[in-house]
Amino acid sequence: MSDIKDALLVGADSIKKTILHGGIGDIPKFITGAKVTFHFRTLLCDDERTVIDDSKVVGKPMEIVIGNMFKLDIWETLLSSMRINEVAEFWCDTTHTGVYPLVSKSMRRIAEGKDATDWHIHTCGMANMFAYSTLGYADLDELMKEPKPLYFVLELIKVHQPSEYNRESWALSDEERLKVVPVLHGQGNLLYKAGRYQEAMQKYKEALICIKNVQTKEKSWEVPWMKLEKTANTLTLNYCQCLMCVEEYYEVIEHTSDIISQHPGTAKAFYLRGKAHMEVWNEAEARQDFSRVLDLNPAMKKTVKRDLAVLNMRMEEKNQEDRNKYKGMF
Repeated sequence: MSDIKDALLVGADSIKKTILHGGIGDIPKFITGAKVTFHFRTLLCDDERTVIDDSKVVGKPMEIVIGNMFKLDIWETLLSSMRINEVAEFWCDTTHTGVYPLVSKSMRRIAEGKDATDWHIHTCGMANMFAYSTLGYADLDELMKEPKPLYFVLELIKVHQPSEYNRESWALSDEERLKVVPVLHGQGNLLYKAGRYQEAMQKYKEALICIKNVQTKEKSWEVPWMKLEKTANTLTLNYCQCLMCVEEYYEVIEHTSDIISQHPGTAKAFYLRGKAHMEVWNEAEARQDFSRVLDLNPAMKKTVKRDLAVLNMRMEEKNQEDRNKYKGMF
């Protein structure tokens, strides 16, 4: 294997490159704001060269914007050494691959048509790493527990300069992002009131991506960071209300639990989590969350009382069904 040119490499021992198919022309300009389209295949460094992810199998190439806080920033370095149509294999040690399982989870869930909390792909990898005990994929859980060197086989398809494409919200400057957040938030609220929940969720997600990208550049728990965090939590809870309406209760539990772990005084997070637990028959968890809501916000007593009455009725009906079922069996 031949190393990437020193100018493109942070540490010559941590990345090694092999060109599998030569590209055409000069190396493009990978300036901040350039949109890069490429295919990738990720493999373990074992005897079988086990494939972890392959964008060609998914059927859609990857797109990232240079300098836009994409979590696996090593890909920017690797791509910046390539020509159009070039295919190259890069060996990267664990210095560069530790957060790959988090990125892979988001990409897989997007490909499956699920909510990936795909804004997490743009947020602090370490925070997400500790927020969840499992990523939902056995191979990624294994990589998370024990990071390993990986091969990345990249095929560079095209590079659009900032002036050559219409930038989406995630490709804006920080100032532009902060200006667009209240607009997206308001659009999401109107769509929610109109019962167009999927469209509202998309607006809330776009706003969250903007907030999280700006927030990563602030110092955690200081005033600017906290202001952004408050807005992000509001957007996440609005997103969860949409999830409740489309019956994605386990995702509600995941997102609200994330907020509660960081901000245990958020009554609305406990309330929505309690409602979600109620829908999936987690009676004890629902009662515990509703009790916490009353501790944090006694003004919600009437609302919680109504939900507890519904929970009591449902549990009685379920218990009666169970009694009838067992009575028939014996």
